[in-house]
This record gives sequence, structure tokens and C-alpha cells, in this order.
Amino acid sequence: MKKKSFIILGLVVIPLIFSNLFCADDQAAVEKVIKSSYFNGAFNDLDTKAMEKGFHPDFAIFSAKGTQLAKYPIAVWIQAIEKKKNDPGFEPEKSAMECKIMSLDVTGGCASAKVEIGKNGDLIYTDYLSLLKFENGWKIVAKVYHSHKH
Repeated sequence: MKKKSFIILGLVVIPLIFSNLFCADDQAAVEKVIKSSYFNGAFNDLDTKAMEKGFHPDFAIFSAKGTQLAKYPIAVWIQAIEKKKNDPGFEPEKSAMECKIMSLDVTGGCASAKVEIGKNGDLIYTDYLSLLKFENGWKIVAKVYHSHKH
């Protein structure tokens, strides 16, 4: 009887241990994509190559414009960042943002993150990022956000 109990316990516990290990790996991978491609790519380092690596090519920022859904594609965002970097008056140190992951939920091959973007102690944006796991890794596929007025 004890042997059967141990076998049943093993059949339940071992998959849980392995699923938690994979989940922890996925959570770390998602955090890495957000930090390198979003926080440093889109904001602090303005590294558009990192953005191209961590964002899906069909990514868009979605927002409400009256009763319409507005869509800002990644290609347009990257062009705007490149233009900003090439502006002779651009001062990179003044554009640095404070970026934090407030919550992160990973379920299988999908993830959702709530992040906050601020500057000089003021909260500027609360962003909600959606990510999917592809054969070549985790990619940010969509963003909706709230802009905080100051």
C-alpha cells in the first residue's frame, strides 16, 4: 500500500516540479525580453536592434480614439526612435526613464506584464504588454497603455 502511495505521489509531484522549473525559466526569459527590448530598447538605450529582436514584426500599440481603435505599428515606432536619435539637439541622458515590471503572469506560451514608466519620480505611463512564445523565443506582440496626466 505504501509503495502505491509513493508511486501516485511521484506521478503528481514530479510533473509539478518540472512545470514550475519551466515556468520559472519562461518567467525569466519574459523579464529579459521586456528589460532588453522594451525598457532599454524603446526607452533608455533607444536600441532599435534590441526592439527588432524582442518585438514581433506585427506588434502594435493599441489605444482608444473616440469610438475607434488606433494602432501604432512597431515599424513606425522604430522609425520615430531613429529620427529622435539622429536629431542634433537630442540629449540621451535627458530621455532616461524609470522602468519597472509591476506584475508578470506566464501561462504556457503566453504572458502578460503590467509595467510602469516614469521620469523624475513621476509616473508617466502604465503599460500592459502581451507576449507569446514562438519557436525563436518570447516576443512582445501588443501593448495597451494609460497615460498619466501631470
